[in-house]
Amino acid sequence: MRNLLRSLYRKRRKNETLLKYVMWIMHLWLGLLSSIIVFIMCVTGCLYAFKNQITDFNNRDKVYITPSSATVKNPDQIQSELLQQNKELTSLLIPVEKSRSYVLGYRERQLDKSVYYNQYSGQILGQPEVGSNRFFEIVLDLHRNLMMGNAGRQIVGASVLMFCILLISGFVLWLPKKLKFLKQGLTVMWKAKFQRVNHDLHNTLGFYTFLMLFFIAVTGLYITYPWVKNALIISLGGSSIDQISKEKENGDDAFGGLLEDMLQKQDEKKNLKNSTAASIDKILKLADEHLPYSAVTSIELPNKDNPRYVVIKTNTQNLLGMMLPDEVTFDKTGVFKTKEVFSDKPLNKQFTALAKPLHTGEIMGLPSIIFYFIISLIGCSLPITGFLIWWHRFRKMK
Repeated sequence: MRNLLRSLYRKRRKNETLLKYVMWIMHLWLGLLSSIIVFIMCVTGCLYAFKNQITDFNNRDKVYITPSSATVKNPDQIQSELLQQNKELTSLLIPVEKSRSYVLGYRERQLDKSVYYNQYSGQILGQPEVGSNRFFEIVLDLHRNLMMGNAGRQIVGASVLMFCILLISGFVLWLPKKLKFLKQGLTVMWKAKFQRVNHDLHNTLGFYTFLMLFFIAVTGLYITYPWVKNALIISLGGSSIDQISKEKENGDDAFGGLLEDMLQKQDEKKNLKNSTAASIDKILKLADEHLPYSAVTSIELPNKDNPRYVVIKTNTQNLLGMMLPDEVTFDKTGVFKTKEVFSDKPLNKQFTALAKPLHTGEIMGLPSIIFYFIISLIGCSLPITGFLIWWHRFRKMK
């Protein structure tokens, strides 16, 4: 027990700054406290990063189709075919690639279902396999709260907060005293003994991934802690959650637009109840006039909760190829109502909309997912290499 306590403390070295000494103590203690949780977070993050790709692979016989010379069935034809089968079309996802099938949402016998659909042959290919979804539900539950509910969520949040401090303290400890020692902090001496290689891996990989791991951790905290969400939103020019609540209670003009929109939708439900609905083809053509570019397109048909057509196009026409959602809505008869272009939103709302894909790496598709996977994999190694450094120190004291 005495040796264990000694391994968790050391005297301040000669010429060592107080800052680096304090950072060393913090780095050691917080690292040992959070290492297992951080390892689990990084492993589950690595797995969850490829959720969409693995789901597509498991459903490859339905997702991927052979393009045909036959004319692609338009949405109105699809809707008509479903009605003949007593199925009410509720949504439609149209991919850009001709080799991918459509995804239809429909309502049958008061149940909502989703199926893959061959737009060339008109064949319903079947519903998605649920096996991979169940697996990823478990992975996500582990990632969010260790499958322990709110208690686990708080443990995860505290551990990720420790990880942020570990990254900052690790960077401070990495900073070389003199410029001539910089190369030593950027390379691994592969021919050295195991302990030196392990130490170099911990320092070097930690430095190279510092910014990305810190960003991933902070976006994770954004989801867990309201005070982090507040801080980020305010720093990006938005209002705090408390301020928004007060404005809502006081009937502030900031909510006037929202209230007006709700009232308009209620009026639409009453006034257009017996009106003939515009065709889906017409709505998509109107949407293309407002959002004139080719992209993955989803359309949600009017329902009891929302009396409008909602068309969302995933815009990738930007410098980094990020997937940014643009939205346009129409009433039941096809009259234009609203348009929300992502690039026109204030910075705080842009971040709020992209918090999840920024955290998971989905923001730029497969290239960014692979990049995040590598970063998370390195994140998995840091608790291991850090623990081995401490274990070597502990054993030397026996």
